[in-house]
Amino acid sequence: MEKLLQGIQAVNGVLNDFAWGPVMLLLLVGTGAWLTVRTRCIQVRRFGYILRNTVGTLFRPSEADHGENLSPFQAVSTALAGTVGTGNIAGVTGAIFIGGPGAVFWMWVSAFLGMCTKYAEIALAIRFRNKDENGVHYGGPMYYIENGLGKNWKWLAVLFSILGVLASFGIGNIAQGSEIAGAVVSLSGTRNPAAVSLAVGLVLAAVVAVVVLGGVKRIGQVTSYLVPFMAAFYILAGLALIVLRIDQVPRAFADILSGAFSLRSVGGGAAGYGIMVAMRQGVARGVFSNEAGLGSAPIAHAASSTEEPAEQAIWGVFEVFVDTIVICTITSLVVLLSGLELGETALAAYSSNGAAAAAAFNTILPGNWGGTLLQISLLFFALSTILSWSYYGGRCLGYLSGNNRVVDMLYKFIFIAVCVVGATGSGSLMWEISDTLNGLMALPNLIALLLLSGTVIEITRNYFDKNRKKG
Repeated sequence: MEKLLQGIQAVNGVLNDFAWGPVMLLLLVGTGAWLTVRTRCIQVRRFGYILRNTVGTLFRPSEADHGENLSPFQAVSTALAGTVGTGNIAGVTGAIFIGGPGAVFWMWVSAFLGMCTKYAEIALAIRFRNKDENGVHYGGPMYYIENGLGKNWKWLAVLFSILGVLASFGIGNIAQGSEIAGAVVSLSGTRNPAAVSLAVGLVLAAVVAVVVLGGVKRIGQVTSYLVPFMAAFYILAGLALIVLRIDQVPRAFADILSGAFSLRSVGGGAAGYGIMVAMRQGVARGVFSNEAGLGSAPIAHAASSTEEPAEQAIWGVFEVFVDTIVICTITSLVVLLSGLELGETALAAYSSNGAAAAAAFNTILPGNWGGTLLQISLLFFALSTILSWSYYGGRCLGYLSGNNRVVDMLYKFIFIAVCVVGATGSGSLMWEISDTLNGLMALPNLIALLLLSGTVIEITRNYFDKNRKKG
């Protein structure tokens, strides 16, 4: 059995090196760059318009009836719930320790290009989505692959869906449940972590059941309240810590910019190696955090009541901006301002990347207050991710099963039960495998984005031409 596990780990290691390696990262960045050029840098040219028609609309009264579909904000909240997660804290912290301050710069670069990638994903998801007999919208990469590229590409849609289902149990459930249990155990200071973890798993399963069994409408309703709260809590807490060391902020930004092009890696190393490490860590963790190009978020956006593809797609630009430019930058600054020693050796001294992040927060605030704030944030981030991925995995399985209701209900019950597995900490290998599956999801999605980029341009041109005539 031990040899089998070692073999699985070895195979997964090879696949993970590909999924998050230079070739895939180049493809992710290259796709974003290609779409940015083809849309004539829509994330910059139309940024004011995007803000006015996304976050700006939240303060306008609306009496629109969205029926059984999600409102545009509920759709983006569901997507953000899946996007804003442990990667914003633990992933970013690990990237800085290994890649140095320069990793933050490359994270920003990936976010800038990712804004256009996610815009394209959502536009295509709305354009090529389906509708059931009750008028409920559903879609995602598997549908714009088949409906947009044709039946000959169905195999690619099937591949994406299989990877999506499998990843939903790992990245979207077990890994998050483990983080929630770890946060509660840490906050409680218990001497019996196993019992507390089991209790957390049972409570988590009950909470997830109440939401998930209510369907996408209930998921959207819950996330529309949960996401703004958790984002505001973390942003305010992070900004408070940054203000305490505001005099060191200019130096932190200088380190980020100089580190991005440093020839020497963190903790020493061969000349020229530093840039490569910083770039790989920044881009990989940026993509892992905002999920631009991975194909998960378009599944949530496809459930929106919005009929105009570009109108919903501009929420994708806002989504990446909030996730990476705002939330990940706050984490980065706290880590850099903490003064902790960086490098792989320094990171190995902590039990996990999350523990390293907690140490950074505790360095700035007296006692354990910083770590407490961080653990509370991790708890909410992980819960919201579970809710969103239950929908992503269900929709991928729906594509594979022809939307069989029995299969859908069986999936939900299994997903709920797996919450207990994650909380009791029995899934480290599954976490590693799902990290790989999550990265591999990008391959079929990126192929579709490149082949359908002309459709994205058509959608964009028609939308802004129509709005120009109205104005």
